[in-house]
Parts: sequence; structure tokens; C-alpha cells
Amino acid sequence: MKLGSMRDLLINELKDLYSAENQLVKALPRVAKKAATPELQDAINEHLEETRRQVERLEEIFAQLQEKPRGHKCKAMEGLLEEGKEIMQADAEDAVRDAALIAACQRVEHYEIAGYGCARTFAQRLGLDDIVELLEATLEEEKNADLKLTEIAEETINVEAEVAGA
Repeated sequence: MKLGSMRDLLINELKDLYSAENQLVKALPRVAKKAATPELQDAINEHLEETRRQVERLEEIFAQLQEKPRGHKCKAMEGLLEEGKEIMQADAEDAVRDAALIAACQRVEHYEIAGYGCARTFAQRLGLDDIVELLEATLEEEKNADLKLTEIAEETINVEAEVAGA
């Protein structure tokens, strides 16, 4: 990997995000199936659809930059998903597992928020206004997904998990 310019840095970040999002498209259906709470299942499935649109946005960005999105594996997302897999396989009460799934999903969201925030800033520095808009749209979706998970956790799941463990 060569990072000789801000453009190189942007493309590297975008490839990382592209790999991460594609890994999520494959993983989220399994996570949704493992969630016991319908509200959590719905939130995960809704974010799966957003994630598919985010992949399309990234492909649009790569087309604008006349670059290929392939050639990079996001090892951080791979690790986060592996931790999530361990949670899904754990012997746990449904509410406790759902609380753990929310925590794992939020770690993923925070990783994506950081990545999209950096990519947006790099694009701003390069004066790539159309790309900034696309990245900003995804960044807002990621932030909203994180907020929704927090809401679900605080309003129901964490309360149920606490009672289950008593």
C-alpha cells in the first residue's frame, strides 16, 4: 500500500469501508436471526438494507474517482464480526444475549462512524464536494443506527437482561 498523498489516503480508507460493509452484508442476516427481540431483529434488518445502499454509494464514489474498490480486506471488521460470532454461540439467556449483540453491533457502528468521518474529512480537504455529500449521508445513517441501538438497549433489552441475571 502506498500512501503518498491525501488522495491515496482517501482511497485506502474507502477500500477499508467497502470491505467492511460487504462483510456486514453477509453477517447481519445471521445476527438478526440470533436476536430474540423482534424490535432488535427489525433494527438489524433495517440496517442491513441501509448497508446495502451504503455499498452502492461507495461503488458510486469509486466510479467518480475512477478507482476499483477491491484489493483490501478490513481486518478490523473481520475481528469485530468474529467477536460477534462468539456472542451468538454463547450459552446465554435471550435478553442477555440481545444486550451483548447490541454492544457488539455498537462497536461495529463506532468503527464505521470513525471511518466515514475520516473519509469525509479527507474528501473535504480534496474539494470533492459530491463525494463529501455521499459520505455524509452514510455517516448520518451510521450515527442513527447507533442511537437506535442505544434506545432499544436502554428502554427494554438491558432491563430484561438485568432481570434475567437476577
